[in-house]
Amino acid sequence: MQLADDRMPADVAFRLASEGTALLWRGDFQNARQLLQALGRRLDRPARKAVMASEPPAQAFYRHRQAQGRRARVLGMVLVEVDGDHGIRLRRAPDLRVAISEAWGPPDGLSHVVSLRECLGLVGAHEWRKAGVEVPALGPPPANRIHAHYGVFSPVRGEYLDLIGAAPLPADASLAWDIGTGTGVIAAVLARRGVARIVATDLNPRALACARENIERLGLQGRIELAEVDLFPPGSAPLIVCNPPWLPGKPSSTLEQAVYDPGSRMLRGFLAGLRERLAPGGEGWLVLSDLAEHLGLRSRDELLAHFHAGGLAVRGRLDVRPRHPKASDANEPFAAARSREVTSLWRLGAG
Repeated sequence: MQLADDRMPADVAFRLASEGTALLWRGDFQNARQLLQALGRRLDRPARKAVMASEPPAQAFYRHRQAQGRRARVLGMVLVEVDGDHGIRLRRAPDLRVAISEAWGPPDGLSHVVSLRECLGLVGAHEWRKAGVEVPALGPPPANRIHAHYGVFSPVRGEYLDLIGAAPLPADASLAWDIGTGTGVIAAVLARRGVARIVATDLNPRALACARENIERLGLQGRIELAEVDLFPPGSAPLIVCNPPWLPGKPSSTLEQAVYDPGSRMLRGFLAGLRERLAPGGEGWLVLSDLAEHLGLRSRDELLAHFHAGGLAVRGRLDVRPRHPKASDANEPFAAARSREVTSLWRLGAG
């Protein structure tokens, strides 16, 4: 670790950070932000060239992930000190105490050293949490907003929730399970559609706290029960819904756990255990993008083989094209794959 301030040139900071030397910032806070941007520009140039090279999609994807990992490591080398009251005592530093407390909990009186990039991420998470995301599938405003906590994926891709809102419910709508609930948004949509009782599961205590807050804000606490379990709760249900991470791969942050599923563990676990937990005549809804197929990370045959291995039959499928900005951004690294992406709700039953 080395002390750094406004006098350090960006090229020197980049060399030190690339070599593994952390820079504990003692200068102006806003200048530290500018330094972070300068380091990012130096990292992005070779990363863009690597991704745009002519190579198989899967290889390009893994190269892109390696570049992202290096970018995160280098940018994470710019550190600031957070005092015991969660304040940052640098010139022109904003008051981040509320944002830090939301992510870390109440101040413990101890000072901490944390990457500036992490601090700025806390600010972004605080603003997302405060504003919330409008979810039309929950009904008209204002009672249709979901507020994501730090480290819990926000439901910004509303098209998959439209599928949840449109799929025909099974004849028995007395109970549903929402596997991997995150913000609780799927459980809330099912409750608004008339499912009498929902059990929403997750292994992440932060996600369960987030879901509980959203459920209470929406006035659905009498209909939705939260359970800290791995995938399935005890018993069986006529409707079991799962929206697992869509891409096989290793997450590099807490937030990426909602996007990347190492070895497709959650997907395979859901499909392997679904049949024995379905009530007679029940359905399992798998919500999954086919982006992994277009990137060469998983084939459609592999997915269908998981269905077969789990003793499952496809009863129907609803498809939707994504509406998020990356889907139509020609400058996005994987624009060709994203332009063909389709999100599906697979209706699965006992085969």
